Amino acid sequence: MHASAEGEALSSGYWYPEHEVPSSVEVLNLLRRYRAAESAMRKRTRSSMGMGETDLLALRRLLQAQRSGEVLRQRDLAAALQLASPSVTALVDRLVKSGHVRREPHPDDRRATIVVPTVETDDEVRATLGSMHRRMIDVIDGMDDDGRRAVASFLGAMSSAIEQIDVHTAAEGSPAPLH
Repeated sequence: MHASAEGEALSSGYWYPEHEVPSSVEVLNLLRRYRAAESAMRKRTRSSMGMGETDLLALRRLLQAQRSGEVLRQRDLAAALQLASPSVTALVDRLVKSGHVRREPHPDDRRATIVVPTVETDDEVRATLGSMHRRMIDVIDGMDDDGRRAVASFLGAMSSAIEQIDVHTAAEGSPAPLH
């Protein structure tokens, strides 16, 4: 290659693109890849801990509450998980039986009980998810402030875009709602 042609190729980014900007489709595909990887991780976690998705969500909420000094009654857990009272009772019964939580007297209301994760559960969750969470935090910590702001803005905007419910009527050419 001639010297000026070589310089041209390098300056155009032909060999080593300096800042290749992914297309919208590529970004969405990366987001899908992340969601698929997260879904697979959740499935592995459920399998290794021998429980279902709702059980894991309950444990996560209970551990968050414990770390923040918040006490949760069954009805608080039901509200957080959007479960009916009988469903949350069955859920807590399962978690008590498996040794993941225990019921304790409410510290301020003698008539009520609270649901508390066991120390073993906290240890199990940390052992199961700790390394993965550390790797995720390392990725974020490796970003500069502008990068974190951009990612936070992107994820917030994407969440809003997905949470928005589009209402289609039959007049707009969409099928009539199913009853």
